[in-house]
Amino acid sequence: MSEYSTIKFKREDRIARITFCRPEIHNAFNSDMIRELIDTFNKMKDDKDVRVIVMTGEGKSYCAGADLNWMRAVKDYSYEQNLKESLELAALFRLIYEFPRPVIGRINGAAIGGGTGFVAVTDIAIAADTAIFSFSEVKIGVVPACISPYVVKRVGEGRAREFFLTGERLTAQRALDSGLVNQAVPAEELDTAVDKMIKQILTSGPDAIGVCKSLLHNIANQNMDEAEKYTAEVIANLRKSPEGQEGMDAFLNKRKPNWVE
Repeated sequence: MSEYSTIKFKREDRIARITFCRPEIHNAFNSDMIRELIDTFNKMKDDKDVRVIVMTGEGKSYCAGADLNWMRAVKDYSYEQNLKESLELAALFRLIYEFPRPVIGRINGAAIGGGTGFVAVTDIAIAADTAIFSFSEVKIGVVPACISPYVVKRVGEGRAREFFLTGERLTAQRALDSGLVNQAVPAEELDTAVDKMIKQILTSGPDAIGVCKSLLHNIANQNMDEAEKYTAEVIANLRKSPEGQEGMDAFLNKRKPNWVE
């Protein structure tokens, strides 16, 4: 287990688990947590033995947004200092969103303000049905800026307008209905649901999953002419790749591919 001051990182075979560990302040983040998370994800980028990442919070909450003590300091920052820290946070969200392996959010409790960003950038978010969510930034005169690209992608502009402008508290069921989370399960079943999702992902080709994440990102920004050529090239390359060859051969011969234990 790697040692950090604001998060815990634990590697279990092919699964990496990242836990926000500031339970006394509901896992609120500050500049230290941002930098430690950036460091952790950057180190995992080249570790292809890691197949799945699970992010969760220690204690009752997932992440309550920005640390109040950090906010007190930020309040007196210059524009340049604020921009620097905001760019680091934006870079972290993008790093997680574009990470080449699946990131599962184990949403064990409240995700408030910027904490909802750590929900929106996961590939699959599984929440306890007791969790609550809120884009509460407008209540203190700011906006959910750095998280907005990912929230809008996740729930659509119409719902994002409502959630951002009202700052209302959302139940887990409302978050599920809006698409912010993928599942809402009884709290005592959260680990079972996460483990089931991990097992499902591990049956898929690891290279194909990485390409799939790139595909989803790229086609969203392409017109039909661009997408036609790009998608044809993607599938042609995968069919001739070692993993594609192995997967198709395993399917045709009714056996498990070599990445399935």
